Amino acid sequence: MASAAPPDVVLGLVAAPGAAAEVAADLATDVTGALRERYPDVVWDVRVVEDGLVQPPADDAEIVAAARDRLLAEEWDLALVVTDLPLTVDRRTVVAHASPVHGVAVLSLPAVGAVGRRRRALQTSLGLVHALLGEDETGDGDPEALRRRVRELATDPAESAEGVRFTARVLTGNLRLLVGMVRANRPWRLTIQLSRALTAAIAAGVFALVTADIWRLADRFGLLRLSVVGLGSVVAICVTLVVGAQLWERTRSRRVRKQVALFNLATVATVVIGVLTLYAALFTLALGGALLLVPDALFTEGLGHPAALGDYLELAWLTSSLATVGGALGAGLESDEAVRGAAYTHRPDRST
Repeated sequence: MASAAPPDVVLGLVAAPGAAAEVAADLATDVTGALRERYPDVVWDVRVVEDGLVQPPADDAEIVAAARDRLLAEEWDLALVVTDLPLTVDRRTVVAHASPVHGVAVLSLPAVGAVGRRRRALQTSLGLVHALLGEDETGDGDPEALRRRVRELATDPAESAEGVRFTARVLTGNLRLLVGMVRANRPWRLTIQLSRALTAAIAAGVFALVTADIWRLADRFGLLRLSVVGLGSVVAICVTLVVGAQLWERTRSRRVRKQVALFNLATVATVVIGVLTLYAALFTLALGGALLLVPDALFTEGLGHPAALGDYLELAWLTSSLATVGGALGAGLESDEAVRGAAYTHRPDRST
């Protein structure tokens, strides 16, 4: 009985017309050989496509979004863009960006330089592919772990499963890959970068903390209601971010169902972790504010009974929930580009 063919990983190499296309044509063979040598358990299929993707001027987020659309249309697993546009982060020129959750990396040809361009472009391109596969920023990732992630990327779950069952199989079969994608997104930094959401959350928290009616509500709500309000506030801001900024992808064909499922799972996990981080920070601030700013005598008078530590905890809990609802309102005012920029971290390579 013949052994089954090894799974394949399709890497789309997208290059702008002109010098970038010439470099990509030279890169294709070298990249294919290097990847096959490092990850021999799968078949690497590198496909070169000439496409400018965007009209200049354009930033890296626009290039990544356009490349993601091309990746889904062509049914690739990963995409590497060689562009002739300069890339900048904080007004500093960088050589490349990688967005693991999108499966897209961008190499800026002008930043590579003219001397030793082919060698440096190859080294950077391989580093970008490793970053898309989840290698840490130090480059000292476990080789076996990286090979395992490659196999997970190449192996498709049974296509017969539908809906929730299919998503569950993607989750269980690609857990390590998914964790790497979420970690690369740095979800704990999500809400810090959304100034309107953060401002609204803090303003709502301050208002709730100094309102006597909120004190009494927190005292009488009980554990169940406080839990429901807290969960509702987290769900509200998560839905606002995902739906409002159109972060949810729809399946375009059966071939890319796994790609879309991984993207959506990573997106939801990133947003949920980011919002929970915000909630925990708001709770800590609310508790500290309650203990420092609400005098015990005044709190006792407002509650109608002696105030204890548990009462302060309940106040902080309700305050952080209401502050999170305020954050959801603020998130609705954020631009789609700001939310996407906060949700998806691009790893810059500043080496020259």
